[in-house]
Amino acid sequence: MELEELKSIWKNSEPAFQPKDEKEIASMLKGRSISIIDKLKRNVWFELIFTIFVSIGLLVYAFVFTSGAAKWLSISFILMCLAFTFVYVKKLILLNRFNPANETIRENLISLIKSVTSYLNFYKRSYTVLYPVYFCLALLFAGIERGAEAFFENLMKPRTILFLTVFGGLLFFFSTRFASWYLKKLYGNHLEKLKNLLSDIHG
Repeated sequence: MELEELKSIWKNSEPAFQPKDEKEIASMLKGRSISIIDKLKRNVWFELIFTIFVSIGLLVYAFVFTSGAAKWLSISFILMCLAFTFVYVKKLILLNRFNPANETIRENLISLIKSVTSYLNFYKRSYTVLYPVYFCLALLFAGIERGAEAFFENLMKPRTILFLTVFGGLLFFFSTRFASWYLKKLYGNHLEKLKNLLSDIHG
């Protein structure tokens, strides 16, 4: 009796694993990729809306609450925000074109990975260039406001040169670190998931 009971327990405890066919696996991969695309779209929309609100805030600040160097620096930031707005819209259009039903899931993923990678590279290059440019613009507008002679006289002082060098270096270091963390949070993690999906397909 005990032997029969053990056989019954053994049969009932066998794993109910059923191997999935290729179509079912492809469907699962498409579902996961679409989920990642939705998250990428959400993040791009977040940046787009945030940029629009920042632009409106800077516009109000520039023409209502300030004048001189701060005003022109705010206007230059608005122009930068407008340029990035076009980038976000273009990225949303590209993400909306992603449709696993049109081609093979593998070709779609390769295309999307290239697109997101180039987007992140552009982002990093733009921030690397823009931070020093806007630091120099701030100095330029401050110089125009104070007068060229007084500005250059103050700028030639060793104490001022040391302060600007240290401040500019720290600003560049921390701002680029923050940008890298920010981009990884919004896009980098999802890019790694897409690469893992592609790896699963190659499997």
